[in-house]
Amino acid sequence: MKTATILARAIVYGAILTAIIAVVGSVIGYLVADVPGLVSALVGAGLTALFMGFTAFSIVLAAKVTHNEPSSTLFFGIVLGVWLLKFVVFIAILVILRDQPFIEPLVMFFSILAAVIGSLVVDVVAFLGARVPYVGEVSLSGVDQDEATKL
Repeated sequence: MKTATILARAIVYGAILTAIIAVVGSVIGYLVADVPGLVSALVGAGLTALFMGFTAFSIVLAAKVTHNEPSSTLFFGIVLGVWLLKFVVFIAILVILRDQPFIEPLVMFFSILAAVIGSLVVDVVAFLGARVPYVGEVSLSGVDQDEATKL
């Protein structure tokens, strides 16, 4: 399975996670803190989608720049750079939303916590479900390639 397939699976699972956080968080947030709780849960779900999109973008960008060489130092540099960008954007969003009257901090905290844990689970499930070969194309000397493909 290629990296793109794993990434596509992670994006689909991430969209499902975002929808679950939006629905469950909104209901719980509304029951706990009325409209500010509902808005806070939706903001948390939106941050889930935004940051999972950043992750997907970083991997696609790094793959294009390094010509699908995931062991390249540049590949990891790009992914790490986007991760740092995500961190800065996250802190900026929290500072901007800190004192807003339409935000309930506790509901937003728990929706973001669910998003972080859920996105880690999504990435692990997507990767574990992949069948990634340990070695690339290998030809054995003395073995007829037609017979080897039948095995």
